Amino acid sequence: MENVRIRQWLNLLVCALLLLISEASYVPITIVQNAVAKGAVCLDGSPPAYHFDKGFGSGINNWLVAFEGGGWCNNVTTCLARKTNRLGSSKQMAKQIAFSGILNNRAMFNPDFYNWNRIKVRYCDGSSFTGDVEAVNPVTKLHFRGARIFNAVMEDLLAKGMKNARNAIISGCSAGGLTSVLHCDRFRALLPRGARVKCLSDAGYFINAKDVLGEQHIEQYFSQVVVTHGSARSLPQSCTSRLSAKLCFFPQYLVSRITTPIFFVNAAYDSWQIKNILAPGVADPEGHWHSCKLDINNCSPDQLDLMQGFRTEFLRAITVLGNSSSKGMFIDSCYAHCQTEMQETWLRSDSPELKKTTIAKAVADWFYERRPFHQIDCPYPCNPTCHNRVFDPQEDHPGKNVTAKGTSDASATKSNFPKLTNKVRWIELVCINRGISGLLLTLVLLVIL
Repeated sequence: MENVRIRQWLNLLVCALLLLISEASYVPITIVQNAVAKGAVCLDGSPPAYHFDKGFGSGINNWLVAFEGGGWCNNVTTCLARKTNRLGSSKQMAKQIAFSGILNNRAMFNPDFYNWNRIKVRYCDGSSFTGDVEAVNPVTKLHFRGARIFNAVMEDLLAKGMKNARNAIISGCSAGGLTSVLHCDRFRALLPRGARVKCLSDAGYFINAKDVLGEQHIEQYFSQVVVTHGSARSLPQSCTSRLSAKLCFFPQYLVSRITTPIFFVNAAYDSWQIKNILAPGVADPEGHWHSCKLDINNCSPDQLDLMQGFRTEFLRAITVLGNSSSKGMFIDSCYAHCQTEMQETWLRSDSPELKKTTIAKAVADWFYERRPFHQIDCPYPCNPTCHNRVFDPQEDHPGKNVTAKGTSDASATKSNFPKLTNKVRWIELVCINRGISGLLLTLVLLVIL
């Protein structure tokens, strides 16, 4: 009996691996060499880059430009730390990356955007593409040129056909989600007047909230980012004309002045914000929040109360969007960060839902104006469809302030030997429907073993 069960699980494992392969396509890197002459370079002076999967069929004139996330660097020390990795140098970037979720090129995984021109702009400036400092320190040789990178990449894409766009979206996750907010109206101005152009921010609605010690840690941090990168002149004037530039890094102070339609996908208990805004390492030197931040199931009642308070602040901050149909939102109660570029949270049989609607359906319906979507989830732990993040202990430890280090897009899972779940039954059913027979699975197993 045990041998049968093990064989069943091995078959399902192989099938799951085959599904994972089919759930994502790999897209090669494009280096924008001519950007160097314009001073549009990464922190280390290398040229910027993006990955471009060309549209086809009815989507040939539709464009989705997604900006990569990865936190920020707020001073010379933290920016130097990025200079030797992919977040500060195109020399360190992978030659190809997987496109999944909203970037997927298969209709069954991404029915409304699969055949668009899909671009992933790599992040190597540390300022959400807002930096613009002409001088280069002769000692550190750091370049703060994020705004120039944005302009150079846009010029390159316009020349490759985006100037003829009929539909277009600027999107991004985390720091990339903030990029789509800060550059929303600027992106719209680049495209044909008659085109449908909208903005999508995933996990980019960072709020100006106090930490557990009552300090304005994140406001101070963003202030340092703005000063280090010379970001003030690149931030929306509709905000900087009224407020200090450091506040214009927070969407709550500028979204009401954005004229281009915009949609926010965000967790009310955003895991990055809980780890770095509510309970950053500097506010928790003894590490009382360490276990809680790794897994929300480990949080004490008092910690959960503080997290509920953070949700209340988040909802208050996002009410400035109002009820206009041009501004949409999908605010779930998950402990998550970035949900549009992961297949499991974008569109799958067990993806997060609000009002029986997946993120993929909500965004597409809003974009194509089939119906508005403006939903806020009930408080944690009410939503059984959530995919709550469980982090590897190495990603966070007592006293570490991950704000300065950026974010990780990879989630860790606890290893166990579960019973057959609905997800596994779905995998089994899809394998059968795709004709992945038991014989094929057996042959693959023989090759592996």
